[in-house]
Amino acid sequence: MKIMFASDLHGSGYYCEKMLQAYKKEKADRLVLLGDILYHGPRNDLPRDYNPKKVIDMLNGEKDRIYGVRGNCDSEVDQMVLDFPIMADYSLILDGEYVIYATHGHIFHQDHLPPMKRGDILIHGHTHVLKAEKMDDYYLLNPGSVSIPKEGNIPTYGIWEEGNFKVKGFQEEIIKEITI
Repeated sequence: MKIMFASDLHGSGYYCEKMLQAYKKEKADRLVLLGDILYHGPRNDLPRDYNPKKVIDMLNGEKDRIYGVRGNCDSEVDQMVLDFPIMADYSLILDGEYVIYATHGHIFHQDHLPPMKRGDILIHGHTHVLKAEKMDDYYLLNPGSVSIPKEGNIPTYGIWEEGNFKVKGFQEEIIKEITI
């Protein structure tokens, strides 16, 4: 299975369009949104083309292919306008022998781990900083931020396929990669 992971869209119509174009180009089976979908939050500047209504329309058009988890900026009001679930704090994705614990990162993260077995994968957004690392007992992945990257990074998303995770920019460049 090929899965695209994206996080921290924060209502950017511009980057939502780029993300969906990349999703189609990648020919991924599913798009997993790791939270902070519509609202930019009080600590962030407005992202490029901040337009939550446009984002709603674009994402609802792909509702059958999207899995979502709740970010710290997502609310019940957001769920009322989106046609796919986003209110779960996490999602477990089973891909063959791999167990992927997908969450936003404001509740579960490397300093507060969810219940996982040795070798499991934790993927989250929230920090807006990309990661692909083997920790002592698990793997830590973060696709970075689609619209408001931090620490000098560019806007990125992640691709998971057959035990390989790539963080990619919208020009298809591979920024970071790990094989599990």
